[in-house]
Amino acid sequence: MRHLAEMMDLSGRVALVTGGGGRIGAAIVEALAELHASVAILDSDRGRAEQVANDIGAEYPIRVLVLAADLEDTDNVPPAVGELARAFGRLDILVNCAAFVGTSELKGWAVPFAEQDLETWKRALDVNLTAAFALAQSCAPLLTESGSGSIINVASIYGLVGPDLRLYDGTGYGNPAAYAASKGGLLQLTRWLATVMAPSVRVNAITPGGVWRDQAEAFVERYVERTPLRRMAAEEDIKGAIAYLASDLSSYVTGQNVVVDGGWTAW
Repeated sequence: MRHLAEMMDLSGRVALVTGGGGRIGAAIVEALAELHASVAILDSDRGRAEQVANDIGAEYPIRVLVLAADLEDTDNVPPAVGELARAFGRLDILVNCAAFVGTSELKGWAVPFAEQDLETWKRALDVNLTAAFALAQSCAPLLTESGSGSIINVASIYGLVGPDLRLYDGTGYGNPAAYAASKGGLLQLTRWLATVMAPSVRVNAITPGGVWRDQAEAFVERYVERTPLRRMAAEEDIKGAIAYLASDLSSYVTGQNVVVDGGWTAW
């Protein structure tokens, strides 16, 4: 029987992390690097991705590749996957983390329902959901060849439950319908892919709760009061779930959603 340390070791494996230049994405990249995986960071902002790559490369003896691509246009997906294949010759782990989030600066986004913009809705679904489908489809041959292929989709509590709009009163923040709908769709896509891509590739999701980003004091107080563990999430809170789902620790787990929300959805 293998020891846990052996089961979680990702030496020789290659991961692709979309949105790897963001704060959650960077934590995911670091978690994979700590377990000795080589990592390709795909982000629309090359500068942010290169900064993460430089930081990771300076601390961990792994290969890091930066792929700059805008996932709003899924025509960019096959070339990016092709570049990864040429660089590494394999792919074992795909993490779909790229997304328009609640704080994105978009027209008609985090505003009252009547003001939410239909074009922005379409853009959000393209990045948050359609791109995840396109990446899974494009990466499927490499993941199947791996023998230990794992897809991890990063969802949200708002893909599980509706928003409590009382949190936002007087803060200037909002909760976009497109974000919730795309994350709910991502959870169902996870279940669909888990059955279709079995037995060669496992597909699971991680659902984080709200992450502390120096939000308005009133918002944080209301959020914490509503959370059983009495705090907002930190980026590092997602690292354990990534380590579990990316590695052989979860070799008999597929189609599941690991909720990392401090108990928010348990009420």
